Formats: sequence, structure tokens, C-alpha cells
Amino acid sequence: MDASTEQKLAQKNINPTAMRLLVLNALLQQISAVSLSDIEKILEPADRVTIYRTLKTFEEKGLVHMIDDGSGSPKYALCHETCNAGQHHDMHVHFYCLNCKETFCLPNSKIPDILLPGNFTSLEMNLLVKGVCSKCQN
Repeated sequence: MDASTEQKLAQKNINPTAMRLLVLNALLQQISAVSLSDIEKILEPADRVTIYRTLKTFEEKGLVHMIDDGSGSPKYALCHETCNAGQHHDMHVHFYCLNCKETFCLPNSKIPDILLPGNFTSLEMNLLVKGVCSKCQN
């Protein structure tokens, strides 16, 4: 682990335990969003419950965001630096590849504003596009 991994945790007021450092390092090495099972395989023989609690802490503190890609298994990806506890600013499109089953964050593709009737209050929004990723098209 390098000092920048510890700094990322410190910036979000997260105590840098050994497991938290391992989980963050695993997330930093990914190019797509990963599930709890994916991280468990990477960190084997780490305890599944401890990894889950770590991801939930990261989500609560604004370090990762959870993606429901319809696969039945939530995926996790690192947040934008401006996210913090209780306020995620990851209002971008997510892409699910029907071929390789990977989920990607597309931070340059913003979710458009949705006008809701006056008696509706939006609390969170998720836009998922399904198709074939560039890797699978080649």
C-alpha cells in the first residue's frame, strides 16, 4: 500500500484499517465496477462480512457508489472526489455489457435533468444503458 491509499481514506474520515486499505487498493486496480463476490475472490481468504461492511462504510462516507445493473448483484465503483458522506455527486450513466457482463461508469455522460411533478421528490437517480462494450465489439 502506498501513502496515497491512506490519504484517500483520511480525506473521507475513514480509519485506515488493514482490510479497508486492501479493499480500496483492490478497487483502485479495477477498470469496471465490481461486486462483493469479485472483491472476495481478489482478497481471498478475506471474510465476506468484513468486506461487505467495508464497502458499506465506503459508500456512507462518499468513497464508493453502488450500482444496480440488473444482474442481481450490486456493483461498487469509486466515487468522484466531490462526493462525501450523505452526498453523492456521481450523476453519470452506467453501461452494462450484455456480452462480458461488466459494468462501467461513464463519468463524461451525465444523467439529464428529469422534470418531476411538484408532489414528487427525487432522492437518487440511476441511468443504466445495456449493450456491447468496446472490448467485446473487437
